[in-house]
Amino acid sequence: MRVLVAPQEFKGSLTAVEAVDAIQIGVARVMPDAEIDRAPLADGGPGTVEAIVHAARGRTSIARVDGPLGAPVDARWGRIDDGRCAVIEMAAASGLTLLSAGELDVDRASTYGTGQLIVHALDSGVERILIGVGGSATNDGGSGMAEALGAVLLDEHDRRLPSGGAALARLARIDVRQLDPRLDRTDIRVLCDVRNPLLGPKGASAVYGPQKGAKPAQVAQLDRALANYAAIVERDLGVRVGDIPGGGAAGGLAAGLVAFCGATLQSGFDAVADAVGLADRVAQADLVITGEGRLDTQSAYGKTVAGVAALSRSLNVPCLAVAGLIEGDAAVSGIADREASTPEGVSVEDAMTRADELVRDAVVRLLQRYSR
Repeated sequence: MRVLVAPQEFKGSLTAVEAVDAIQIGVARVMPDAEIDRAPLADGGPGTVEAIVHAARGRTSIARVDGPLGAPVDARWGRIDDGRCAVIEMAAASGLTLLSAGELDVDRASTYGTGQLIVHALDSGVERILIGVGGSATNDGGSGMAEALGAVLLDEHDRRLPSGGAALARLARIDVRQLDPRLDRTDIRVLCDVRNPLLGPKGASAVYGPQKGAKPAQVAQLDRALANYAAIVERDLGVRVGDIPGGGAAGGLAAGLVAFCGATLQSGFDAVADAVGLADRVAQADLVITGEGRLDTQSAYGKTVAGVAALSRSLNVPCLAVAGLIEGDAAVSGIADREASTPEGVSVEDAMTRADELVRDAVVRLLQRYSR
């Protein structure tokens, strides 16, 4: 029996590699003779650097950059293909997990540190940059990223705007004369598995602003600010970004990368799956086990679990899933069975501290049921 273990991270408790470790131990308890193939995955959010660099046998570096509110953070990024390609996670520099609940400030949070990571990659001489854009604390349309790369955002009095998405309501002009010229000769790919546009009821502010602390009045203000930003970007840069599918990812960072860096958007899951050779590995497996921290109604849309399940179904390989929590109608086509690792009566906080043990036990229950 060849078992492919291919989860993404269990957010806040296990990295993708740690999740693979836990699932592998659970498999060994039920199927001691099974051959295990390990494939930690991601979809453009946290864990993307680890998954791609691990699969490509690349290397990682640490860069000191500005966090979402300006405090310095140490952000990990990677290089693959003999150093020709950089892999960056915006979450490492501008991510939600870098702030406590009491620190969230969606009006001021900036992607400046993500721009600094891009500068580090350019300084290393790469030809291509992959940027995962999940897990942001920001709603600034990538304006902070653009400033780190040399763009200047000015109000009607030719004063620099302060950081953050709220200030974009006062944007009057964008000066790109000092924008880093290396961007013109660098292929930049945005790894993104959402289709939300920058603006409107399905846009960055409305859909993702509340999880970053935005109240309803702030959501409306931020959407108007981004609408002004999109209009100035189109006038001064000649790039229409307001309605790009996926442009609203990471508080509009995806749209900003298109506008200032000439980036293209692609599926984060597909990019990681390609890097790890997932299709061939599924085809060689007798059973696939995937997983994530939470299976819910959104899991069927653009998530790693859904991608693994679809690939398994297309190759006629059974697929099982384990998750920290299973909520609501979490049906994902292609998954034969699923199991939650958090027992009834156990708090989420306790479950997260015991995630390794609980995931192992959940895999045992799942496989015992599957093997009957």
